[in-house]
Amino acid sequence: MASISAALLLVCYQISVSFCPILSASVVEDLNNLQPPLDFHSTVANNCLMNPSLRYCNYSSTDLPNIFKSTIVADHLCNESKNLNCDALFTKIDLRNRPKIAPLYLSFTFFWSHNDLSGDVPTQSFSPLTNLTLLNLSYNHFSESKISDSPFFERFNSSSFVHSGLLPDHRKFKIKAVILLIGFPIFVVLMVGFLGWLCFRRQDILPSVLKHRHNFTPTMLNAATAGFSEKNLVGKSRGVEIYKGILKDRTEVRIEIYNEKIANQIRRKFVQECQILVQLSHKNLVRVLGWCDNRGLRAIVTEWTDGGNIESWLSGYPPWKHRLKVLTGLMEGMYYLQEQWPEVDYDLRASSVMLSHDREPLISRFKVGEQNSTSKKIYRLGILLMEMVANRRPQEDSEKSETGFIEWMRMNYPGNVENVIDGRVKKAGGGASEQAGQIIGIALTCTDLLTNRQPSLDQIFNTINRLYASSLAFESPNHKRSHKERGEWHKRVQSR
Repeated sequence: MASISAALLLVCYQISVSFCPILSASVVEDLNNLQPPLDFHSTVANNCLMNPSLRYCNYSSTDLPNIFKSTIVADHLCNESKNLNCDALFTKIDLRNRPKIAPLYLSFTFFWSHNDLSGDVPTQSFSPLTNLTLLNLSYNHFSESKISDSPFFERFNSSSFVHSGLLPDHRKFKIKAVILLIGFPIFVVLMVGFLGWLCFRRQDILPSVLKHRHNFTPTMLNAATAGFSEKNLVGKSRGVEIYKGILKDRTEVRIEIYNEKIANQIRRKFVQECQILVQLSHKNLVRVLGWCDNRGLRAIVTEWTDGGNIESWLSGYPPWKHRLKVLTGLMEGMYYLQEQWPEVDYDLRASSVMLSHDREPLISRFKVGEQNSTSKKIYRLGILLMEMVANRRPQEDSEKSETGFIEWMRMNYPGNVENVIDGRVKKAGGGASEQAGQIIGIALTCTDLLTNRQPSLDQIFNTINRLYASSLAFESPNHKRSHKERGEWHKRVQSR
């Protein structure tokens, strides 16, 4: 506005200084009757050429009177703001605290249109303006509100609120409705698909309520073994690979992968067996955590054991007392399976029975539905008892080799039993040799399949328990007490 002609500025000044402190309605009426000078049109055109961003640019000839009137009022309000650089912006004027200027400001639509005003419209503050007949709040950014609820705004039509933000934008409403009706179902489908992918691929990161217990996916096992890396491969045989893995919850596991392709019927049987094995719970059984049944991968996941197996443990020539302790734990595991899960068979070879870090024996290899007879299980136990005493094993895992091993034991029992007992056991003293001889006697009856003289599991369990208790008694400070005292102490142990 700085480029408006001098004549116009003079008129503006004369009018602005003539305003008295109290603005009456006649002032507004006089301004309404005021007409712009003849050269006002060219002045506005020149201003817009120099600065097209001026608010009154793109005007029509019918807008000139309003532009002229608003120019005069703007100049006055600019002076009221006492802002030297006001340039008719009068940003410092607070109309809420200047009730006598408010009627002047509200008298012209020019000030209420295209002002980039935002926030809530104070509808209650408009109520006292009963004589207001023209109001234009168009092209602002007010918050949407129900102005129809205010009686004051009922006198104005919708042209007063074009793009003001006050009226509901039906186009935006339609867009939101379309987004809601189309976008929400798509979002639901995507979320269901994502959760489905997690259920089948990465159950380890699902909440516990959504997890399929014991069911591992190839992705989970791949993550646990760092992509089935060579450094995690701990064993390999025909059709089987064994990996050490770490699950997402930091549990160390043993993953036994079967590469042999099988029919669907056998695959279903595999899952049914696994569903039984995961229910086994005893301190002398390796805990089966779950399985993977995928067309590209079939595996069983068990807890990881650090103690190796009995075969490797015997190579370190453990003390006799520790051997008896291991046999006692092994018998407890066998007794649990016989009483609770008779349909579950197990492998008692020294290479298959694992040890925990505190030397607890762990039966680790199971088979469901094709269990050996009780007689066969006791036979296998007899072979293991011989290995524990002699610290030797059959040269091969074959019936012929086992038969030769048994005959060697039988030839030396009982007269030359010292020939088959581990030398370190013989040197241990404290009755270890005598106890080892008793174990050989039990083992030979266990492997006797012809005379039906095999002892029951209860008989074997009680005998080994008694021998283990006696070995502990020999190491106690009062080991010189009488045999009668030992018998009484043993009874107390059994009654616990």
